[in-house]
Amino acid sequence: MVSQEQRRRQLAREKFLRQQQRRTAARRKARMRNSVIASVLGVVVIGSVALYTTGVLKNDDGKAGASADVSPSASASKAPDPCEKAAAGSVKKLSWKKEPAMTIDKSASYTLQLATTCGEIDVAMKAAAAPHTVNSFNFLAGEGYFDHTKCHRLTTNGIYVLQCGDPTGAGSGGPGYTLPDENLKDKSLKGNVYPAGTVAMANTGQPHTGGSQFFLVYQDSQLPPNYAPFGTVSASGLKVLKKIADAGENTGAGDGAPNATVVIDKATVAKS
Repeated sequence: MVSQEQRRRQLAREKFLRQQQRRTAARRKARMRNSVIASVLGVVVIGSVALYTTGVLKNDDGKAGASADVSPSASASKAPDPCEKAAAGSVKKLSWKKEPAMTIDKSASYTLQLATTCGEIDVAMKAAAAPHTVNSFNFLAGEGYFDHTKCHRLTTNGIYVLQCGDPTGAGSGGPGYTLPDENLKDKSLKGNVYPAGTVAMANTGQPHTGGSQFFLVYQDSQLPPNYAPFGTVSASGLKVLKKIADAGENTGAGDGAPNATVVIDKATVAKS
């Protein structure tokens, strides 16, 4: 016969075991929940870094391309390349210690003409509003700096831009000098939106750090007004950009190298 004391102890042991089981189960669920949260945050952080730390806006460290290498399904399902073979030639390795002297006429009109493997992209530049930037492009194009360079980045989620202007093709290159931020209060930038057709300078995330990298907006994009807008793409050029965008990018995550082989065969600046 079980005494009352023995029964009380037995009940206490059973209660303790149930509590332990509940705690173990709770810890297991917490671990699973934290694991899921960590995975989601990992995606969010990677996406945020891709969009803002490497940004349109900032220099890319090539990680997007690395992730594509371990994602065969993304490359296997990519759209056909809509662009032609690049013209013969190689990228020039050029660098300067300081910004070029001002040689443009600030009151004149200038057009940046990008002859790319995907089609002609013409940009009407804003010399009066962004003279340092337009003068730099006039100088760099005259030196052949952009010729044979790849447009290394396409974003298709959240912001919609094609980024070009890096002779290394990795998002980390520049001309050796930096430019002041200009025209950040352009009347076209309303509600922190860069409208389709805008061409603006990429930077490192810090003021006055633009160099040679720039981005072309093919669809209205929500961005803080931190990137100097200096031109507008023509209607025909916007069609070229949309063709490039329709081919997608190589990660499947909305930020990576374009599937289209976008090479600037020749960049010229013309005064009109």
